[in-house]
Parts: sequence; C-alpha cells; structure tokens
Amino acid sequence: MTEFIPPAKPLIGDEEREAVDRVLRSGMLAQGPEVKAFEAEFSEHFGLGRSCVAVNSGTSGLHLGLLSSGVTEGDEVIVPSFTFAATCNSVALTGATPVFADIGAHDFCLDPASVEAAITERTVGIMPVHLYGHPARMLELQAVADRHGLMIFEDAAQAHGASLGGTPVGAFGRFAMFSLYPTKNMTSGEGGMVSVADADTERLLRLYRNQGMEQQYHNEVVGFNARMTDIHAAIGRVQLTKVDGWTKTRQENAAFLTAHLSGVTPPPVADGAVHVYHQYTVRVPEDRNGFAKALREEHNVGSGMFYPVPNHELKPFQVDVDLPETRRAAAECLSLPVHPSLSQEDLERIVAAVNTLAAAGA
Repeated sequence: MTEFIPPAKPLIGDEEREAVDRVLRSGMLAQGPEVKAFEAEFSEHFGLGRSCVAVNSGTSGLHLGLLSSGVTEGDEVIVPSFTFAATCNSVALTGATPVFADIGAHDFCLDPASVEAAITERTVGIMPVHLYGHPARMLELQAVADRHGLMIFEDAAQAHGASLGGTPVGAFGRFAMFSLYPTKNMTSGEGGMVSVADADTERLLRLYRNQGMEQQYHNEVVGFNARMTDIHAAIGRVQLTKVDGWTKTRQENAAFLTAHLSGVTPPPVADGAVHVYHQYTVRVPEDRNGFAKALREEHNVGSGMFYPVPNHELKPFQVDVDLPETRRAAAECLSLPVHPSLSQEDLERIVAAVNTLAAAGA
C-alpha cells in the first residue's frame, strides 16, 4: 500500500525546538520580549506598514479587533457564510449581528454586489475573508464601504503573504487578523496576529488582551486574558524565516496541479492577485463526497471538505437568506494537498488519482 498523503502537515524543525528551549531557560514565559519582537518582525516581514498585536488565537484577534473598533450590541457586520465559524462567532461575541452575504462565483470571497444589497441602517462594517489564501476583492469592497461610511475588517487567517495589486492583505482594513494555528501557512503553535491601522485601535487591542491593563493594577476597560506566550512567539519568529520558502513551494505545487489536473475546476487567481495557497481548492460538481471517499480509500490521498455547512445554516445563526454561490461552493469544493512537504512523486500520485476518478465519473 502506498503511503498516505495528508491534506495538511505542520512543519516544525530543530530551530523551533531550540527557540522554545531558549525561552524556557530564560524563565520569562508569559508575554514578554519574544512577543514584542515577533510583533515587529511580523509587520516588517509582510510589508504591512502598521503595528501588529499578538494574541492567543485568531478568534481572539477578530473578537478584540471588533471590540477595539467600537462594534457593539445593535450593530451589524456583513460577513461571508462560506467560511470558518470563527468569522461570524467573533461578531456575535461583541453583541453585534453577523449579516451574511454571498461569495463570488470565481474566488470564494465576498461578492461586493451582495454585500451592498445586505447593508442596512445598522451596518457598521464589512469583514471579507481572504479564503484559502486568495485576496478578497478589496478595492470594490472598499468602494462599497466608502459609499456607506462603513469600516473594513480583514479576516486574513489563511493569507500570510497574499497581496492584491501590490498591497499585502492585512494592510487594507481598520484591522486584519492572521491565524497562527498549526495547519496555517506558518504557525506559532497556537495564536493570532492583528495588524492595526491606527494608534487608538492598537491601544484598545493591547488593553483588551491583557485584562484591560496597560499599567499593572490600573484597569481601564473590562478585558480578557488573550495574551500570547513568549514560547509561542519564539516559534513564530523562527517560522517567519521559513514562510517565504514554503509559500514559493505551495505556489509551485499549485502550478503543477493546475497544469496537469483534468475533470475538476482548479482554483482561479484574479488579475493582480498573489495567491498563497493555504488550500488548493477545486470544484467537483458531481458527488464531491464520493470523490473524496474514493481518493482516500482507493488512492490513499487525503483531501479536505471545508465549510460543507454554510454559517447561515448553523444552529446559532440560522437565517433565511438566498446565497446561491455559497450553497454551490459548500456542495462542490474539495481541497487537495498542496503543502510544502509534498514530493514530486506525491504530486504525480495526486494528479493520477484525481484524473482517474474524474474520468471514471466518481
């Protein structure tokens, strides 16, 4: 039996282990100099041109970013339904209401026309998701936001290093959140990084993550314990030195798959967009679930079926809204392995498996 090809694989090397040992020997384990250095290095590395604030998870980053932007009970924030639930959860945790808009037919990201149709007098912001590592249509979304006096918040959880028209994701909105979960394009073990457009929002973020304190025992707001540890930051700092090479490999792997796959619809890339391929997501119009099962059982190739239940159909958020492209993506999308650990033999096996099943009508 051939070896199983996993759909994702975290990459942790000796350098990360040595960095953790360095922190453990220092005795400074909680938020400290490693976190401060990681924040500065992250912003510089990705060319964000703004301050970054490290937190304990991507979800915390979204939640605290929204709170720091003034989002509160009675407000509405427009979000995609085709995304991980953390996007709408973070809105709901502020007391605001997530309002679901459709995605585009070609990029899995928010459709500006659907967003504009969803705006009400209670709308305060739009939260596009740069899904699978492809940038959302930020110029059109910003134009919608400008027409209606709305804020833009970026969910860049999967898009480290992606860009649109030369501007990196994370540099468009009031704030942007990058996830550092183990399966993302880079990791800190667990954590999130929030890039912030202005000093007031940054200060509030730093207060909210640290029990509402800037100075010990002088609490200014009701805050949370959402700090990143120096252990996690040390891992992230090492990963920053590797992520560009991993991204290049992801893009090369994606190019090989696109050039050789048949019978499935490969992921498109918009003009001016740099896709970092957190996932390589194809469309399988007929029996996507059966196709994935056959890949695993007949060819020992893993895949991912992400967001088969759109957020607007989840129990906490059930609303009656017609989102045809969301519904179609939830039924058709299948993510194939594209991670940097793939060998040339692995890529050829993935292509052979997909093409065989597509030709057979699996």
